Amino acid sequence: MKLSQFKFDLPQDLLAMHPAETRDESRLLVLHKETGEIEHKIFKDVVDYFDEGDVMIANDTKVFPARLYGNKEKTGAKIEVFLLRELNKDVHLWDVLVDPARKIRVGNKLYFGENDELVAEVIDNTTSRGRTIKFIWNHEPEMFYETINKLGHTPLPKYIDREATKEDAERYQTIFAKETGAVAAPTAGLHFTHHLLKRMELKGIDVGTTTLHVGLGTFRSVDVEDLTKHKMDSEGYTIPQSTADLVNNALDTKKRVCAIGTTTVRSMESAVTASNRLKAHEGWTDKFIFPPYEFKIPNAMITNMHTPESTLLMMTCAFGGYENVMNAYEIAVKEKYRFFSYGDAMLII
Repeated sequence: MKLSQFKFDLPQDLLAMHPAETRDESRLLVLHKETGEIEHKIFKDVVDYFDEGDVMIANDTKVFPARLYGNKEKTGAKIEVFLLRELNKDVHLWDVLVDPARKIRVGNKLYFGENDELVAEVIDNTTSRGRTIKFIWNHEPEMFYETINKLGHTPLPKYIDREATKEDAERYQTIFAKETGAVAAPTAGLHFTHHLLKRMELKGIDVGTTTLHVGLGTFRSVDVEDLTKHKMDSEGYTIPQSTADLVNNALDTKKRVCAIGTTTVRSMESAVTASNRLKAHEGWTDKFIFPPYEFKIPNAMITNMHTPESTLLMMTCAFGGYENVMNAYEIAVKEKYRFFSYGDAMLII
């Protein structure tokens, strides 16, 4: 398919700048993929679509405060450093994005915190905005991450043009979050509450987890019309044996396997056995899913309302059917659903 087939008109005022007042009271558009039927619900109604023995799989990655604000040596110029991934734990070597990029060159020292608690040196250029930096750290290793947590800011997506707040530090994190490493939240999981999980437990719905550390590549725009030429960034993921067993038992007994979010879909579809079952695995995936695609593991999916021409919308169309999903999005715009990271959700069954 072509990039232009995933265009739709999305008014700017439908981009959610803040989360819903209560996590599980955001709106839920339910799409029945076999018939194209659409229902309008509240997220906590999601329990009504699942029965005993059905399985939901969530991404338990934890967002860390990846956005640092500091100053450049000598000039004191204000700079922003966005931590992408740690390359070497022992010497605190990181891949980062910098802004303004033109001012940050190899050899520059960068200072963070009122008392320069963190100092980094720029080691290499990677892309126009990308750099490799090395933090100069002579204290206990665990104190380094405590300092990052203290000085860093919640890495809200760029479209949310405001300073991150204390509320964001809590709300831009799912209740499943356990394994630190993401620079963006797996947003479908943001709608779940502990009360909702208890209701699911009482109904006999099993919950398992995978880990995929969400990088900015998940949101990188597609700049080629021919989708076969687009390359996804690699992201690290882990599927534990307990989750593989849970999923495979559900598949064997013809139950629902619901992926909570596109990142969970990517991790599961990257670890498929020859007999179309899920295997325990740890590795990297750059899997790009767009129509047409035959899903091997999940047969239901919860996902947020995505932006035009995004890889997330493309995967959603692959799962729910191109015509079904694009029609649902047209209706969602008319009904003023909220879009993107803090937006409303869709259940495809």
